[in-house]
Amino acid sequence: MSHFLYVLPALACPVGMGLMMWFMMRSGGKKTTAAEAADPRQQELDTLRQEIAGLRTKLDLPAPAERERTR
Repeated sequence: MSHFLYVLPALACPVGMGLMMWFMMRSGGKKTTAAEAADPRQQELDTLRQEIAGLRTKLDLPAPAERERTR
């Protein structure tokens, strides 16, 4: 019985890791996408990118990828 107590801490790490992996697979990453969509910094970044695209259209400037191709 005393030998079992020595092995128990050594098994706790791999068993715990296996359980965490199993729970993460079951969740399917749904929580991360919802958190990213609700991130106010990402929403502000998207808004700023839309504004920049609108200003480029208004000023008739090429997009950065097009400018690199013309050089």
